[in-house]
Amino acid sequence: MTQSTRVLGRSGIRVSALGMGCWAIGGPWYAGDQPLGWGEVDDDESVRAVHRALDLGVTFFDTADTYGAGHSERVLGRALSGRRDETVVATKFGNTFDERTRQSTAPDWSPAHLRRAAEASLRRLGTDRIDLYQLHLNDLAIELAEPLLGTLEALVAEGKVRAYGWSTDFADRAESWALGGPHTTAIQHSFSVLQDSAQVLAVCEKHDLASVNRGPLGMGLLTGKYTASTVLGPDDVRGIAPQWLDWFRDGRPAPEWLDRVASVRESLTVGGRTLAQGALAYLWARSGATVPIPGCRTVAQVEENAGALAHGPLTPAELAEVEQLLSDLGTAPGPG
Repeated sequence: MTQSTRVLGRSGIRVSALGMGCWAIGGPWYAGDQPLGWGEVDDDESVRAVHRALDLGVTFFDTADTYGAGHSERVLGRALSGRRDETVVATKFGNTFDERTRQSTAPDWSPAHLRRAAEASLRRLGTDRIDLYQLHLNDLAIELAEPLLGTLEALVAEGKVRAYGWSTDFADRAESWALGGPHTTAIQHSFSVLQDSAQVLAVCEKHDLASVNRGPLGMGLLTGKYTASTVLGPDDVRGIAPQWLDWFRDGRPAPEWLDRVASVRESLTVGGRTLAQGALAYLWARSGATVPIPGCRTVAQVEENAGALAHGPLTPAELAEVEQLLSDLGTAPGPG
């Protein structure tokens, strides 16, 4: 490992140690009246943000077909036009949606849908291959997910997918694909200094899988930009938080999570790091397998996050100090 790159699990694909999450650049989409996006977004600024990330050494971009009901993939494809070979692109499948109405419809874990979804993502991204293709159904039963492995292997053989994984917070599901899928190379899971994921991380380390960390900044809480008086808008998933999202409540940051941020702030901002940079450094220090993917939709956000690469991981002593603080706080609620 260097400070700036890591190998994506057992695939041999080298990626930047920091990725860019592309949920927010998808813009608004909904499940009925429930917002699933992060509010309105400026596509031109999103493209500039991707370009700036590339200029600063970020080569790993994570999206999903459902983000913005296809819009995130289209924007990312536009941004990577002419620079695709510099990048590693991850996307996800398993949810259906209507691009015209921007409505999420229903999950579909059938092998037939998987193949249709792959072809659609390739078109939206404007590419001939998906570097990392991830199942996007967190708690799907193992016996329902296993039939997908054959279709994923066929897509690998056809050159349309290089490697695959599962976005899941359940260690048993991660283990099942680690053992059952020859080209399984990553597990994406919720992991941050606020919310541990030791069991899934252990599976990744045992099987030489990448630990791709979603929510590494606590959906914004670890940027230090949100206070008890912050109110999120009704078109933001955090403004009308679904049941699985416990960081925010009634459109405001949940006070118990703000308290946890305050408790570790000083220890994370050592050495000139911002709070966000310290939160990313914590994840790198936890394991050589981690690749955090903080979401970005502006150049300024990209620049702050990419600035963490220059600092590298927390030192063992710094990590121990943060771990002691977290131990004193007690166990945080689990993901979802």
